[in-house]
Amino acid sequence: MHDTLPLLEQTHFPPINRTRLDTLQVNLGYKCNQTCLHCHVNAGPNRTEMMDADTLALIPQVLAARGITTLDITGGAPELHAGFQDLVRTTRAQGVRVIDRCNLTILFEPGQQGLAAFLAEQRVEVTASLPCYSSDNVDKQRGDGVFDKSIAALQQLNALGYGREGTGLVLNLVYNPQGPSLPPNQQSLQADYKRELFAHYGVEFNQLLALTNMPIQRFGSTLVSKGTFDTYMDVLKASFHVDNLAGVMCRSLVSVDWQGWLSDCDFNQQLGLPLGTSGVRRHLRDLLKTDLQAQPIRVAGHCFGCTAGQGSSCGGALGN
Repeated sequence: MHDTLPLLEQTHFPPINRTRLDTLQVNLGYKCNQTCLHCHVNAGPNRTEMMDADTLALIPQVLAARGITTLDITGGAPELHAGFQDLVRTTRAQGVRVIDRCNLTILFEPGQQGLAAFLAEQRVEVTASLPCYSSDNVDKQRGDGVFDKSIAALQQLNALGYGREGTGLVLNLVYNPQGPSLPPNQQSLQADYKRELFAHYGVEFNQLLALTNMPIQRFGSTLVSKGTFDTYMDVLKASFHVDNLAGVMCRSLVSVDWQGWLSDCDFNQQLGLPLGTSGVRRHLRDLLKTDLQAQPIRVAGHCFGCTAGQGSSCGGALGN
């Protein structure tokens, strides 16, 4: 796999600093039941990296110590971690908003038969990957049969109240482009998703989050192999919008890897870039006593992916 960090470090991005920390995004491990081309984590069925019990136990403590209101759980498929459900129960009991970054097909894996009901019982927000509303595009990006399983999972979640008006059970979908291009307008694409998914499958959801593919890990390596890395970077840089700097996720979020090491965002984590600009690694336990407000954020060329066009964050587009 090609290392894109040396290429990204040649590109200058405007300096930015942190605001108040309100979201802890935790990667429980890289094991996943899917292998997707666009995956910036390079997750898959053969990955063995998983967070240990001691690090997992720090998460509720840090949430309380820093007054963090949102826990964003990701992977891999985070539900495959043996401690996933206990972590959800503990943090929901603290009154913390919990987001599960779910690939949908995980609902049909062995041992996960009660997962959907558990998420509904705990009122976990589900942010689910569905890169298109047509089967050909999804299966091309994620594997044969993934679309049909994803639709069945969405129907199962809908039956529990997810995505339906008045239930308070939030179901958001995530769109990624098929290749080296920016996502289309999020609002227009959301309207298309809602129309097509309901008309053909009776599926309902709350919001569509349109995310830009980052030129790192598996996707970045593919760009290098095809000789299109520089072209894609030119697209990102040419579409830069300074107004998006105010809303980028790294200003109010900290990313935690499976070993507990901190980064400014999930993408920096996958590039091996530690939190801040000092170059010194900091651990989850450091947040028990450390306030990060106003500290500088480590930036590089991939940050243009969050500020290009409408902008892109874990919460979708930043502008219109």
